[in-house]
Formats: sequence, C-alpha cells, structure tokens
Amino acid sequence: MAGRLRSGFPGDSLASAVDVPTERRIGEPLPTDEYDKGVRAAQKRADEEISPGYDHFKTKHAERAAGDYLLSLQLLKEARRRTCDVLLIGVTDKPLHITPRLTSASVRVAEYADVVERERFLVDTFGSQEWLWDAPDTLGFDRASRELVSAEFRMPEEAASAEDSARLALTPAVRPGGLRADEIRGFRQKMCTVLCRAPGDAVLTCLRDLDVLDEPLEARIGIAPDVALLVQHGTVVGWSLTDPARYLTTGYADPDPNPPSPATRRLLTECLDLITMPGIEDVVDGEPAALARLRAADEALRTQREDRHRADALLALIATYVEDYGNW
Repeated sequence: MAGRLRSGFPGDSLASAVDVPTERRIGEPLPTDEYDKGVRAAQKRADEEISPGYDHFKTKHAERAAGDYLLSLQLLKEARRRTCDVLLIGVTDKPLHITPRLTSASVRVAEYADVVERERFLVDTFGSQEWLWDAPDTLGFDRASRELVSAEFRMPEEAASAEDSARLALTPAVRPGGLRADEIRGFRQKMCTVLCRAPGDAVLTCLRDLDVLDEPLEARIGIAPDVALLVQHGTVVGWSLTDPARYLTTGYADPDPNPPSPATRRLLTECLDLITMPGIEDVVDGEPAALARLRAADEALRTQREDRHRADALLALIATYVEDYGNW
C-alpha cells in the first residue's frame, strides 16, 4: 500500500490510497460542475461533522474549507482511472489505550488474548489484514464505528546504518490521535523495508525506505502508548515504538508492568544485532564470530534470573536462528 494522507488533529483527514504513488498533486483538477457539487457536499458533511476536514468550516469560507473533501474526490477519481482501490481515513482525538506487545519481531496493539479471540476479532473488523501467504502490516477497524481498534506491524530484517539512523528527525513531536475509516473497505498496508535503531535501541523506527530520510516529517500520530505513525508529504511512511524493551512479551500475554532490567535492554540490542542485516548474513553464512555471539546470547538469556518473562521473549526472538544455525 502506498498511503496518501492529509493530516490534522482532530477531524482533519487522512486519505489512504492503495497503490497510488506519492506525488505533489493528485490527478487533474475537477471540472467546474464536479467542483461546485463537491463544495455543496462538503458543507453538508461538515454540518454532520463527517470527515474529511469538517473543522475547517468553523473558520474558513466554504470553498477553502472544502479543500480536503475536494482533494479526496480528486484522489478517488484518479484512483479509478488507474484502477486502484482507495480507502479514506480520518484522524480523531481518540488514540487506543492498549499496551503494545513486542513479540516475534512484530508490534501488536490489540485486546485479544489468544488465537480464538483473534480469529473472532478479525471477523468483526475490516482493514488491512493477512490473506493466504500475504503478510502485510495490519490495521483493524470496527465495523460499527469504523474507528481503529487494532494494529500489528512487522519489523523488517534490513537495518539502516548508524549514520542513516542518525538522520531520522526527532520532530515534530508525537500528537495522540485515532483513525476512522470513511467507509467499510479492505486495503493492503505494505510492511516497511528498513529499521532505524536509536542509540541503545531506545526507539525502533521502521520506514517505507531510506528516501524518507531526505526530507522532514509532517506529523507523528500517536495511535497507542509509545506507538506512532509517521507522515510525510501526506503519506504514512513508517511507524515507531518507543522504549521497545518495556513491551517485550511472549504470545498474547501482557508485558511485565515492571521496568525492564539493564541486562534485558543490553540483550535486546544484541539480539537485534543478530537478527537484522548485516548481522543476520554472518549468522546464515556460518561465520564463527557471529555464531559465537548467537550462542552467548542464547546462554545469557537462558540463565538470566531477573526479568524472566522478557528474557523468554528474547529467546523466542532468536529461537529460529538458534535452531537452524546453532549447531553447538
């Protein structure tokens, strides 16, 4: 999914377009009759407080206030021309109050507690979801309210260099916000391709690609505690998790409410070094030094007495590599 967004808090719009490339404008200008009809429709939607952009009608002339809705019409028209599917999503002032879970190289924000609840939950929601062998990032919306109720993001194997990670801007500040779909429709949210790691892995940021680092971000939408979506040029270009060690857990269990131990934080960094590129390439190639590090991390986690639940989560994170390449 190549997402196109129009950001704002609250009530302004996020327009999320499947497979519509990021550009400065969207298609051709609307013909006069479609434009005038769009302004009238936007005014009617504003009276009912329907996104996108209804807040603008409180302070602006109708034609200017209708800009977000007119943009959404252009986007939909251009998407039809390109035979692309489109979902419009609005920003609300209601972020999720769900503790994120970092497990098996993915970040899950959802209330289900086991596989059975998850399957039932998926039936009652729509959005970007797994399908057969496809494994995109998932965003689940409630069918009744059309509001975001769950999210799951996968960490890519490729890690940016320390130099590239240092280019990631710390601004703007995260602003809490929820999401609300304009209609009930499925879409595909592609997983990010590169992981940026802050010093000490205090923050993990996953980006669409390294080109994102060439220009500033427009917004950081805090959809859940310590979880934010990154927006650039009206497009969702990544997500971030702050203090990932705190949210380490296994399966569907809630993270330990106590702070992570220093040993856990250190071993999280070691494990990420081993399972992301370039470190993972040395493990797969059987480089003795890399296998020795993998062996040492496995042993340290097995013998760690404090912060046991998070240690088990890190063991699960490297388990496949230990099984496949740890012939010791």
